[in-house]
Amino acid sequence: MAARRARQLGTAGAPLFLGGCRCSHSGTRVSLKREYDAIVIGAGHNGLVAAAYLQKGGLKTAVLERRHLVGGAAVTEEIIPGFRFSRASYLLSLLRPQIYSELELKRHGLRVLLRDPYSFTPLLEDSQGGRPPRSLLLGHNTAETQSQITQFSVKDAQAFPKYEAFMSRLVSAIDPLLDTCPVDMAMFSQGSLLQRLRALRGVQILFRAGLALGKQLPQYYQVLTAPISKILDLWFESEPLKATLATDALIGAMAGPHTPGSGYVLLHHVMGALEGRQGAWGYVTGGMGELSQALARAATMLGAEIFTKKTVAKILLSSDGKVQGVSLQDGTEVKSHMVLSNASPQLTFLELTPKEQLPSEFVQRLSQFDTRSPVTKINVAVDRLPNFLAAPNTSSGCPLPHHQCSIHLNCEDMHTLHLAFEDACHGRPSSRPMIELCIPSALDPTLAPPGCHVVSLFTQYTPYTLAGEKQWDNEEREAYADQVFDCVEAYAPGFKASVIGRDILTPPDLERIFGLPGGVCTSREPQPTACSAYSGCHALARQPVQ
Repeated sequence: MAARRARQLGTAGAPLFLGGCRCSHSGTRVSLKREYDAIVIGAGHNGLVAAAYLQKGGLKTAVLERRHLVGGAAVTEEIIPGFRFSRASYLLSLLRPQIYSELELKRHGLRVLLRDPYSFTPLLEDSQGGRPPRSLLLGHNTAETQSQITQFSVKDAQAFPKYEAFMSRLVSAIDPLLDTCPVDMAMFSQGSLLQRLRALRGVQILFRAGLALGKQLPQYYQVLTAPISKILDLWFESEPLKATLATDALIGAMAGPHTPGSGYVLLHHVMGALEGRQGAWGYVTGGMGELSQALARAATMLGAEIFTKKTVAKILLSSDGKVQGVSLQDGTEVKSHMVLSNASPQLTFLELTPKEQLPSEFVQRLSQFDTRSPVTKINVAVDRLPNFLAAPNTSSGCPLPHHQCSIHLNCEDMHTLHLAFEDACHGRPSSRPMIELCIPSALDPTLAPPGCHVVSLFTQYTPYTLAGEKQWDNEEREAYADQVFDCVEAYAPGFKASVIGRDILTPPDLERIFGLPGGVCTSREPQPTACSAYSGCHALARQPVQ
C-alpha cells in the first residue's frame, strides 16, 4: 500500500541532517545501516513525500541525498550574507492538500503566506496628464479585478468571471485524476482478473471526468491541445490581459504563445490550492526550504532515516534484473528489495541503472527525450524595494499590495512574448525576456536584513546551448543578467543602484547544481506529481526491471 501510494505521489539545512548522517530528535547520531526495506535516492520534496508514506506503511526506509541539505530544488540558501533565498523553486500551490493533512505539515512547521492581489503587470508607456503609466493588478476580489481590466476593455472585464468559472470547472473534473495511477491499457488484454478490474476503475474515473465536462468537452479538449494564443483570443481582446494570463501557459516551458499544447501548461498553473482557496499561490515562511524541512521532519518522526552527502553511484540488480539495493560513490553497498529514485529519469535509467538490463527501445526513447529549459533564475539582494513608475512607492518605503505579487515585465502584449521565444529558438538569450519578478520578503521580512529585500527573477527565454554550439561562460552569464537588469530598470528606475549582490543560474547551472537535466523546469514550484521539472519517484521493486 505504501509503495503504491508513493508511486501515485511520485509520480537551511536543518539540524536533523548534519555531516552526512541523520540526527534523531534527541540529538543522537544515526548511522547508515547496510539493509532497508526501501531506499529513496534523492531528498527532493518528492523523495521526502515518498519516504514518509513508505515508512508510514511499515517499510523501514532510508533516503540518500548527494547534497549537503535536503530539498532538491525546494531549498533555502544564504547565497549572499544576511539574505536567504528560495534559490530554485519559489512559490507554492500544487502540493496536494491530502499531503498537508496526512503528514501534518503544519505541525511540522510549514507556514504559508497567501498573496492577494497575486499578479501585477506594469506597462511601459508615456505618462499622460501627469498620471503614471497604466498597470494591471489581479486579485481574488472580483469587482476590483474587473475594475482593473476595464482600463483596457469593458468587454474583457465582463468576460473575466466567466473565463475563471470555465477554467474552474475543468480543474474540478481533472483534479481526481491527479491521485489515480495512470490507466495501463495493456492490463485489459494481458493482466489477471484483479489487474483488469483495477484498470477498469481508472477508466471509470476518466469517464466521470468526461461526463462532468458535458457538452463543453470539445472546448476543454482545446484547452489541453491548442496554443494559448488561440484560447485567450476566444475570450479576450486586450493585449495586457492576454499576455499576463499567457505567462502561466509559458513559464518554465520551451514554448511560445503560438505553440500547440501550451494551453495545458496554463491549466497546470490554475489547478493548485492553498488554505482551501483554489488557484491560490503563496510564499513559504522562511523560504521553500522550510517546506522540505517540514516534509523531512514528518518522515523522520515516522521513523525514516535521511542522510545527506551520500551520493548513489549505481542501482544494484541481480542477473535476472531484480533490484538488490544501491552502491554509493564511496563503495558502500546498501541492500534493499525496493528502490525509488527521486533523480531524473535520465540519471536514474541511463546512468545509475545498468543499461544492458533495460529494454533497448526504452533506453533509446529516453536518450532522445528533450528536457532543455529556457529558464535562467536570478536571485538578487537589494537595499530597498523596487519603485515602479506605474505604482510609485510611498515615502515610508513599506511594501505596497503589488509588491507581494508575481510582477510580470515585458508582458504588454503577446507579440513581445513571441519575439522573446523566437530569440531563444535561434540560440540567442531574449533581448526583451519574459520576467516574473517576486519579492517574498515583502510578506516575510525574516528573509533579509531590515529595510532590505530578496528579489527572485524567473526569466526566459535563454537557450541551454547558445548559437554555434557555444556553451555558457561567466561573460555570457553576466551579460544576460545585465540585460535583465536593464529591463527591470526601465520599469523601476533605481533598481540597479539598489543591488547588493546576485546569483545567476542559467539552464546548465540548474542542471549542475540541482540535477535537473537540461536545466528543465516546467514549473515555478515543486509538486508531488510526474512533473518533469521535479521528476517524481521512479519505483524499482522486487519484480525484474524489464
